[in-house]
Amino acid sequence: MTINWSEYRTDAFFDELITPKGRARTGAGNLCRVLSQLSDEEIAERKTAAELAIRSMGITFTVYTGEGSGSIDREWPFDIIPRLIMKREWDQVAAGLKQRVDALNRFIDDIYHNQKILDDGILPREYIEKSKEFRPECVGIDPPHGVWSHVCGTDLVRDADGRFYVLEDNLRVPSGVSYMLENREVMKRVFPELFEEYVIYPVDDYPDQLAECLRSLSDMKSPQIAVLTPGIYNSAYFEHAYLANAMSAQLVQGSDLVVGRDDRVYMRTIDGLIQVDVIYRRIDDLFMDPEVFNPESQLGVPGLMRAWRAGNVALANAPGCGVADDKVIYTYVPDIIRYYLDEEPLLPNVPSYRCVDKEQRDYVLDNLDKLVVKPANESGGYGMLIGPKATRDERDKFSRQILANPRNYMAQPMLLLSTAPTLVNHHAEPRHLDLRPFILSGRKTYVTTGGLTRVAMRKGSTVVNSSQGGGSKDTWVVDLE
Repeated sequence: MTINWSEYRTDAFFDELITPKGRARTGAGNLCRVLSQLSDEEIAERKTAAELAIRSMGITFTVYTGEGSGSIDREWPFDIIPRLIMKREWDQVAAGLKQRVDALNRFIDDIYHNQKILDDGILPREYIEKSKEFRPECVGIDPPHGVWSHVCGTDLVRDADGRFYVLEDNLRVPSGVSYMLENREVMKRVFPELFEEYVIYPVDDYPDQLAECLRSLSDMKSPQIAVLTPGIYNSAYFEHAYLANAMSAQLVQGSDLVVGRDDRVYMRTIDGLIQVDVIYRRIDDLFMDPEVFNPESQLGVPGLMRAWRAGNVALANAPGCGVADDKVIYTYVPDIIRYYLDEEPLLPNVPSYRCVDKEQRDYVLDNLDKLVVKPANESGGYGMLIGPKATRDERDKFSRQILANPRNYMAQPMLLLSTAPTLVNHHAEPRHLDLRPFILSGRKTYVTTGGLTRVAMRKGSTVVNSSQGGGSKDTWVVDLE
């Protein structure tokens, strides 16, 4: 047989499927049994079936090649061994995610109104004043339900203790949910018999939940919803088109929209102008409206901020919500939860150090070989230093960058990220992974049952981003009852 669990080594890491003694964890017994009974030929057939499904379904992601050479589309990298999470554990995680997003939305609303949290000294005022994502243009605006980040993707990891920690929050334009949905469709084709063995909670209701969330932002009985995309060359264009189609919404670019003299947004059609009530925007703040932000932007809609400020169109996510999508602000989220909700955080942060604080900065500079250093507003794994794997020259360069702009950096210990069995050359090997669940906030709050599991396909690597060689798994929230 191809997969022999007695030969599987978890090393010093918490493995999601197999215990250090080589036994299946609670709930994983049937999965491990089915996988161990497959021959080399059967494993190859299932792997080929997944690749064909991905190709026939057109599941791709875009990689920017740099240096003026444009971008290329690649097929979505997928591992056929699913990740299992027990429902009782997931319920606790979901409660923590709801609590976290609730507090963050209150924080954003406060920052653009009374700024009580700054007056009360919970968070230094200079952190907001020097934030690249604070938008003075948003001060005083009241979005529906007081919600600014309607779609949040919170990245979770497990450490060696097996407990979930929040690695970071993505509140601006989080991506990846379409791949979560497509992963499930691929698994149904590849392992239909496993869906008879388990009670697996669905994820395919997400487009309906997203549409309901967006509709709740408008007073119209049947609001016209549009998904605003930068276009076909954007790395997440597959997702933009996928979600627009799944919601029966219009997929538009900036040139398809116009703001009238009445400060309302209209979509150009062959039958004339049609008013748009809600825009799920997938472009960054600075490219949204050339009248207000970057005047050279060809992606946005002139006058869009006027229409939003007048209450004539709802924007999800709201401009300015990135003020909370800052890795230095992240270090204060436990305090933000206590301040606004008077509750203890249900999900812990990864221990972190703020380089803007001299004592913590000195510790970081003295221990760069042991820490991961991240810039405040980068994403996708870019611009960071993985100290234990960096050269002396790389660490020296980062020291200078930190000293030049300490507000822009924070650091965390090198986590012993959990692993899960991943198919490598027809046998299973442990690979590190994380998890991005998605939280929708409108009139109601909804958390996906599971999320997008990303896998570092290279042995020993902790970089899970698909643009840097990572892959993905289907995430099963299962119930044994």
